[in-house]
Amino acid sequence: MIRTLIVDDDSLTLELHRDYVARLEGFEVTGECTGARAAVTAVLERPDAFDLVLLDITMPDGSGIDVLRALRGRSAAVDVIAITGVRDAEAVRQMAALGVFQYLVKPFPFAVFRERMEQYRTHREQARATDGEATQAEIDALLGRSTGTIVLPKGLSAASLDRVTAELRTDGPLSASEAAERLGMSRVAVRRYLEHLVVEGVLTRSARYGTRGRPETEYHWKRSRGPAT
Repeated sequence: MIRTLIVDDDSLTLELHRDYVARLEGFEVTGECTGARAAVTAVLERPDAFDLVLLDITMPDGSGIDVLRALRGRSAAVDVIAITGVRDAEAVRQMAALGVFQYLVKPFPFAVFRERMEQYRTHREQARATDGEATQAEIDALLGRSTGTIVLPKGLSAASLDRVTAELRTDGPLSASEAAERLGMSRVAVRRYLEHLVVEGVLTRSARYGTRGRPETEYHWKRSRGPAT
C-alpha cells in the first residue's frame, strides 16, 4: 500500500481527499495535517509512515513550498503531489525545482484525481522494478516524464484545447459561437472543449441576457475569490 499524508488547512477539502484516496486501489491515508509546520513535523518524526504527501500550497502558517523545501533539506524520502488552487507560474516552477511529482489544480473531478494518482503508482512501481543499467525509456519513466500526460476525452486534441483555453483566458467571456468564429472551428467542436474545461474547473458558465429568444451561454475564465488554497 502507498501510505499517504494529506495536508490542507480546509476541513472539507481534507474530507474530500480522504474519500478520494479511499476509493483508490493500492493507497491508504496514514495521516492528515492542517498546517505547514505540522506537515514537516509529521514526516520528519515518522519517516517510515508516509510514501506520498498530497500537499496544499497556501496555509496560514506557511506555504507548501516551505514544506517541500524543509523536507528536501532534511533528505526526507517522500514523494509529493501538490494539490492547490494556486495557478501562479512561479509557484509551479519552484515546486517543480523541488521535485514535486504532479501539480494538480483545484477544483477537479474524481476522474482527474484518480488518473494522476494512478500515474504516480505506475511511476513508483517502475522505480522499484528498475535495477542495474536503465534504458532511456526507463530513465524517462523514473523522472516522471512518460506519465504526466493527461488523456483527453475521445475526439479532443491537446493542441485545440490549448487554443480554446488561450482564447478564453485572454478575451473571455465568450459564447461557443464567438469562440468558434475567432478560432475558425465549428461551434459544436468548440462547445465540447468549453464544456470539458468547465468540468475541469478552468471555466465557469453563465446565461447572457439582453437578446431576443433564449439566453445564450457564455464561458468565463475562472478566477479565484479570496486567497487560493
